[in-house]
Amino acid sequence: MKRSRRYEGLRNQFDKSNRYPIEEAIKEVRKLATAKFDETIELSVNLGVDPRKSDQMVRGSVVLPKGSGKERKVLVFAEGELQVKAEEAGADWVGGEEFVKKIEDGWLECDAVVSVPEMMPKIGKLGRILGPRGLMPTPKDGTVTRDIGAAVEEIKKGKINFKVDKSGNLHIPIGKASFKEEDLYENFSEAIRKIWSLRPPSASGVYIYSIILSSTMGPGVKVDTQQVRNEIIQRR
Repeated sequence: MKRSRRYEGLRNQFDKSNRYPIEEAIKEVRKLATAKFDETIELSVNLGVDPRKSDQMVRGSVVLPKGSGKERKVLVFAEGELQVKAEEAGADWVGGEEFVKKIEDGWLECDAVVSVPEMMPKIGKLGRILGPRGLMPTPKDGTVTRDIGAAVEEIKKGKINFKVDKSGNLHIPIGKASFKEEDLYENFSEAIRKIWSLRPPSASGVYIYSIILSSTMGPGVKVDTQQVRNEIIQRR
């Protein structure tokens, strides 16, 4: 892949083969985030699973203790008193079938969708639109629930849904380059602990092969996986 001169210049500023301690990796990634906007810091983890097997699919969500740094706009499908609870929790849009029609007509300004179970038959046909964008409500992600208030509040606080891809990789945004290093460390740790808790019983051998941190426009920095095991996983 051809890279820009700027990108190649950033790659030459650190040792690409080195696996850095967590704190040093975070420091390097923030230093390499030189774009004119506040770049997102992303955690990428390569897992020793076979996603083609249903019992090795790693999927879940994590509430980042220091938030994601992004204001997420939430659409809630609900009726009656649950609409009021959604609004009180901070939902940006609350409604029913009128939003089904709006989405079918091309409207899609939300970053997350939550629904009460009773509304799912009505919005099921939106799967072809919401599914590819990761917006389709599901019980596994906690976005199909009658506890609408809690679901909305978690998303607003920084809840991130993730799912392993066909190559066994997970990608989770853990904050912005403008975050304090200690806040990124806390979000990183919470994400790692969550990933470890989802280890499939059928997955044998090494579970976490590699960990990389990167910014939106910057190169990836390798993290010392042994330190992660000793400092975060084994002490949880």
